[in-house]
Amino acid sequence: MFTRRLILAGALALSTTAAFAEDWKVKYPEINYAVIPVENASGTSDRYAPFVSYLSKELGVKVNLRIVQDYAALIEGQRSGNIQIGYYGPASFARARITGVKTDAFVIDVNTDGTKGYTSVFYTLAKNPATKIEDLKGKNLGLVDPNSTSGNNMPRYVLDKMNIKPEEFFGKVIFTGSHENAVLALKDGTVDVAANAWTSADDSYLTRMITKKMLKNADGSEMKYSDFKIIGKSPLIINGPTAMLADLPDDMKAAIKKAFLEAATKDKAAFDKLSDGKNKPWEAAKNEDYDSTVELVKFVDTLKKK
Repeated sequence: MFTRRLILAGALALSTTAAFAEDWKVKYPEINYAVIPVENASGTSDRYAPFVSYLSKELGVKVNLRIVQDYAALIEGQRSGNIQIGYYGPASFARARITGVKTDAFVIDVNTDGTKGYTSVFYTLAKNPATKIEDLKGKNLGLVDPNSTSGNNMPRYVLDKMNIKPEEFFGKVIFTGSHENAVLALKDGTVDVAANAWTSADDSYLTRMITKKMLKNADGSEMKYSDFKIIGKSPLIINGPTAMLADLPDDMKAAIKKAFLEAATKDKAAFDKLSDGKNKPWEAAKNEDYDSTVELVKFVDTLKKK
């Protein structure tokens, strides 16, 4: 009898534990995973579709890809609780934290060489006679998004160190909405210089656009990397995190983090498609990794008040 009671008690404990483990799936039968369109919306959807399928399978709930208009929409989506997982740039993640969004970084992108950072560069067309930013007074500057690290915050930081106030120095400062749009604006002559993210000579939004044959000359011929030049570069910027709402159930957060950390092994094809094979597996991240970026964003905020 004693043994039978122990067996029954053990079975009850196991079933109770299993029930608790499934509780989060009852509360969250669907999860929203948001990214911003670094390319056109259909291209972003195609890039992420295999990984979203992998996530749905691993987590056992439906994962919806949400392609949001900009970083502000991602921040507000997490603030409202409608977006459980979000892929941030470092500055937009810092902005979310500064403005009270309860979201936690849990993985960080890792470059092919094992580093976890990139730079912000200023591109011009190779035919432009300018050799430095100071040569472009009165010309048009293309920035990406007010909450973009490489496309706004860091460029303004670099320009401030050069005693350049963008809205006074340049003829116009234009926000293009995405990294690809900034390059297209430069190609089309809408802007004379464009800020953008750059990891290496063979890993940037520009090189990806050239690979996809998105850039053509007026005569229809394809543009090459040599048709552009870099005339300014920032200090190193930490890669952006993927973050999830801090108040999600602990077992749910553990499952999400595990799925991301194991993605490169369990579904290499889906993982590689996210970066065209340019990234190594995600590594764990924490909020404190972005403390210096928080200070950068606060610095840029002070510039706006001058």
